[in-house]
Amino acid sequence: MVSGEEREGGRAAARTGAGTGARRASRPRGRPRSFDRATALEKALMAFWERGYEATSVSDLTGVMEIGAPSLYAAFGDKRSLFEEAVRVYGERYGAFGERALAEEPTARAAVERTLREAAAEYTAPGRPHGCMVIHAAANCSTPEVEESLRRRRNANIAAFERRIRADVDAGLLPPDTDAAALARHTGAMIQGMSQQARDGATREELQTLAEIAMAVWPRS
Repeated sequence: MVSGEEREGGRAAARTGAGTGARRASRPRGRPRSFDRATALEKALMAFWERGYEATSVSDLTGVMEIGAPSLYAAFGDKRSLFEEAVRVYGERYGAFGERALAEEPTARAAVERTLREAAAEYTAPGRPHGCMVIHAAANCSTPEVEESLRRRRNANIAAFERRIRADVDAGLLPPDTDAAALARHTGAMIQGMSQQARDGATREELQTLAEIAMAVWPRS
């Protein structure tokens, strides 16, 4: 026969087992709760910025993002899609100073001067890779679609400066014989050169000096 104490112990064990099963059944599955898409994207952005597109492998990305390859593909698609999103975020968060200068300054000259001055600061800012991601990520790139996408972005920036310069020529703020295309390309060359020099160790002060020299070639009205 089974004593009352044994029957009560069996009931308690059954209750304990049922509770354990319920907890086990309710345990969350899938991507870990610690996954934060925005944080992972920022880490990928920094990796691409530091190493360039071609030199950054999927293994490098999963390492810095602290996720597995399946989670990377599920959240971002392939490496190229992740890079394109990283470039977009870079443009919004770190690379928009030229666009703001063109929108806010009263003249093309003031906009370019501000752009170069802020490039000196942005390209040497502590705590992140130096230089411009859109410029550096194209280095040694053997993926035509990525190379072309970055080239379009750089040329679009030059075209924006050219439009603003032409507008100032039309408004009489610059001499009528000003070569707007050449002046805009000179600005682009300065920005790209400052980016590389920042990666080579040039300081903010050194780049600001270059910016001042660059502005000396601008025509006066």
